[in-house]
Amino acid sequence: MKIAMLARNPNLYSHRRLVEAAEERGHTLDILNTTRCTVHIASHKPEVFYDGQPCVGYDAVIPRIGASITNYGLAILRQFEMRGCWPLNESVAIGRSRDKLRSMQILAKYGLGLPLTAYANDPKKAEEIIKAVNGPPVVIKLLEGTQGIGVVLAETMSSAKSVIEAFRGANVNILVQEFIKEAGGTDIRALVIGGKVVATMKRTGAADDFRSNLHRGGSAELIKITPAERSTAVSAAKRMGLNVCGVDMLRSNHGPVIMEVNSSPGLEGIEKATGKDIAGMIIDYIEKNARIGKTKTKGTG
Repeated sequence: MKIAMLARNPNLYSHRRLVEAAEERGHTLDILNTTRCTVHIASHKPEVFYDGQPCVGYDAVIPRIGASITNYGLAILRQFEMRGCWPLNESVAIGRSRDKLRSMQILAKYGLGLPLTAYANDPKKAEEIIKAVNGPPVVIKLLEGTQGIGVVLAETMSSAKSVIEAFRGANVNILVQEFIKEAGGTDIRALVIGGKVVATMKRTGAADDFRSNLHRGGSAELIKITPAERSTAVSAAKRMGLNVCGVDMLRSNHGPVIMEVNSSPGLEGIEKATGKDIAGMIIDYIEKNARIGKTKTKGTG
């Protein structure tokens, strides 16, 4: 097979592993810098060009689109889809997952466990939405943040109001969520491929940080999850319409709650924590499922 990967940094662990796994199985995997791709739109002739040359002959595309270029990356991915190229994750599904508010609304619609979440446009509503999530303390998140960036824990009413007013004053969209104290600064990452949880790890935040992201200095270790956590992860992937994703959950007093569904999960932490060949599993999934023109969007909302 000939596979394209939309990614800006070919040296990232996840990207190198996917190339290795593809080549070990006899495939060709080309890394295309997403920002160097262009689309030419004409009736009955959707084209993608890379450095001025047409991108042709690809059986599948792996989108590893950075959060900072989500909109541009999705435009490029849509053009591949319109050419009939099979995407590992579809553009609509990635768009859902990148919008934290939209993803929470979809997951809530299907009754999946979530932290209490509130959203408002008017900074004068700060106290109302803080109380709506049983705070303080509360967690305040940028709608399109990633890797723990733009996530703030506000422990008092005055500090929470100040943070909300500051973000909204800068015209930045945010969510306010209840703080799950009993999680103790740890979360669970369940990696889902093709509707199955294939690997799990527990992430623990640095000593002075309530966030457990590995990019923020956290650590990871193998963990066995409960049937309820496994079911929650699988259902979240299905409802978002993602073939491959990382579902991040907290263990609360009322069961697993989903913090995020990540459509471009990193492979380094979970491969090292579990010893599993996740990159190989992803390529195997592409081998079994990639079909030209098979790009019907899954999930709803």
